[in-house]
Amino acid sequence: MITGAQKHAQRNRGTIFVEQGEVLAHEAWPGDQYILRIRAPKCAAAARPGTFIHISCDEELPMRRPLSIMRAADDWIEVLYKIVGEGLHLLARKRCGDAVSLLGPIGQPFVLHEDRPRTLLIGGGVGIPPMVCLADRIREAGFEWKPLAILGSEIPFPFELERSSLDVDGIDGRLRSTMPLLEKWGIPARLTSLQGFEGCHEGYVTDLADSWLQDLGAGGLAQVEIFACGPTPMLRAVAALAARYEVPCQVSLEEFMACAVGGCAGCTIRINTPEGPAMKRVCVDGPVFDAAEVAW
Repeated sequence: MITGAQKHAQRNRGTIFVEQGEVLAHEAWPGDQYILRIRAPKCAAAARPGTFIHISCDEELPMRRPLSIMRAADDWIEVLYKIVGEGLHLLARKRCGDAVSLLGPIGQPFVLHEDRPRTLLIGGGVGIPPMVCLADRIREAGFEWKPLAILGSEIPFPFELERSSLDVDGIDGRLRSTMPLLEKWGIPARLTSLQGFEGCHEGYVTDLADSWLQDLGAGGLAQVEIFACGPTPMLRAVAALAARYEVPCQVSLEEFMACAVGGCAGCTIRINTPEGPAMKRVCVDGPVFDAAEVAW
């Protein structure tokens, strides 16, 4: 008899690759943030928005670190990380040409629904990368999506702020700072922070999301789906906002991980299923979950 755990293992078999990648670019940003581009063709070909890699930071450090995929194109992937702890401090020393071992792509991705074309992408801090990856997928999807990205950070953003030429109804027109990459893709984005950055909303991502949702009316709300990644308190607030407006919401959860492939069950969280509460692994059962099912 095949158990539930064995079924999950079979589902992920053949979809996670072990690759010896090569550092193609490694860019430092204020706030101990880094954007790392790695040549990893197998991972790049299979990457989906919301999936992540488990990377070896140094040959002498046995434990890997999970990092969300921000971009995947041709034979490379790109990740954004902030130095927290010795492992990522060692990773920051990598230079172009260096080899890095990685597992990926791991996890269940975000799923777009064409009956919900108004996609609201909300990213906070190191939760920004999955939103960029999803925005990239939306622009290539060949469907009339109507995306809006709201990104927040309490340290300098890992990109130069640019004034947006793309209007957003329901949001103060004086708030014009945006992410250049999303602007280039034609995807409107607005930024939030409590640090007084120029052109950014002084507050939380949920403030701007609330303002935008409130302006849509019943007809517009029927077309909305929210996608979010960031710290747990932010995701909890986004889930509450989605429930208040009665719109579906998918969240990518952050959790400490050891193996990241479902074996150790060290990243389990409680999920409410039709059959009752269940413990799910963030690494392979997630990291993306229905916000309404998470036991916040």
